[in-house]
Amino acid sequence: MSATFDRLIGPVAFELESVSELKQEIFGPVLHVVRWRGDIEAVVAQVNALGYGLTLGVQTRIDGRALRIAEAARIGNVYVNRNMIGAVVGVQPFGGEGLSGTGPKAGGPHYLYRFCAEQTLTVNTAAAGGNVELLAGLSRG
Repeated sequence: MSATFDRLIGPVAFELESVSELKQEIFGPVLHVVRWRGDIEAVVAQVNALGYGLTLGVQTRIDGRALRIAEAARIGNVYVNRNMIGAVVGVQPFGGEGLSGTGPKAGGPHYLYRFCAEQTLTVNTAAAGGNVELLAGLSRG
């Protein structure tokens, strides 16, 4: 056997009693499912308190609920009623918040602009003895 991965790990799902059971961010084909009743804002607050915020999937038939969750969640990518992978490269930026963040989201059409900084420089040449009439566009007689 080589030192590289020589077998695949199959996908697995875990049902949790509460969001607080998560202690770290886990990558791979792993899905954590939390069923809730009552105050959805409290559940979103629990998710935010974890400090991780790469991807959140929401399954609901109520559009207003999905929008409230997406607005309140400090998550880089929120997917509603769809799979939670597959950001379209070059169209949908991908990146997280908090401990899942790496700075600017990668892959979107405005990605390069996040690395740019505009600067304007204005110099008053007249203050250094420049030709005021020439700079003002005035002509002599």
